Amino acid sequence: MKLGYTTGYWSSGPPAGVVEAIAEADRLGFDSVWAAEAYGSDCLTPLAWWGASTSRVRLGTNIMQMSARTPTAAAMAALTLDHLSGGRFILGLGASGPQVVEGWYGQPYPRPLARTREYIDIVRAVLARSGPVQYDGDFHQLPHRGGTGLGKPLKSTVHPLRTDLPIYLAAEGPKNVALAAEIADGWLPLFFSPKADGFYRAALAEGFARPGARRTPDEFEVAATVPIVVDDDVERAADRIRPFVALYVGGMGARSTNFHRDVIARLGYERECDLITEAYLAGDKQAAVAAVPTALVQDIALIGPAAKIKDEMQRWRETVITSLLVSGSPRQLRQIAELVH
Repeated sequence: MKLGYTTGYWSSGPPAGVVEAIAEADRLGFDSVWAAEAYGSDCLTPLAWWGASTSRVRLGTNIMQMSARTPTAAAMAALTLDHLSGGRFILGLGASGPQVVEGWYGQPYPRPLARTREYIDIVRAVLARSGPVQYDGDFHQLPHRGGTGLGKPLKSTVHPLRTDLPIYLAAEGPKNVALAAEIADGWLPLFFSPKADGFYRAALAEGFARPGARRTPDEFEVAATVPIVVDDDVERAADRIRPFVALYVGGMGARSTNFHRDVIARLGYERECDLITEAYLAGDKQAAVAAVPTALVQDIALIGPAAKIKDEMQRWRETVITSLLVSGSPRQLRQIAELVH
């Protein structure tokens, strides 16, 4: 199982110690480094800035929000960073949710799967550079319909370093996971649990079985964000993860539409999700955090003494995951690398 380092979201500014942690991840032989975006920092600038000081790790977006850029703009960024990194870039894409897409980017959200399919079609057409890009979809048209009528099909002036640059798709629901298996080179799950491995294997198998599926299961990458906290006190370790879970279950979506909550509820925590959501939306974040049970944390993370984590790693190795994306200080990354390998 490969290891990746995720820098996560920025809060009020750049995360502390990230430069040193990336350097250590590169030195330790980590496979990849990832940057995120929501409605603060973007994911491309930090990846280019920090990635310039690395030499081996692959550089991925987890995730680049599709509503933030047109498909051709995303393709331009991908081929640019792929050249600058010497062929180390991974384009991780995701649809996000309606609150961010419509509230921050001012773009419509309905039919995200169909939008995703069109988006990736156009990105691949730009990267293929087999001719001027033309597309007549329900959501994207090149050239633009109407307007001045002067738009013309264009081909990238830059020759892509890799026409098969890998595209990974963030997905949580079974239909979106199946879409990732059908049209992408990898899947970026959040809140993965070995308990749900069979559920996700079935969704992936559906996508792989579709006509024209891009990859076979053996060629497909699954890079999951998995918190790892080494601490002799399991409850203290769980306390490090509870705020993260409470935020996503209670605050990263509307009461009626929250895909992160749905993932946790499917693990058997429907009642707990209700308690977390009610407390969070009432403004009592402390109660929301307290409502996250330790059992839930242990389902989606590796926490506790080193020996416990090492024993539990076997269960994770037996899942569809090919890369664990972790975070932490340079010292913690060294410890995690020793436990995983």
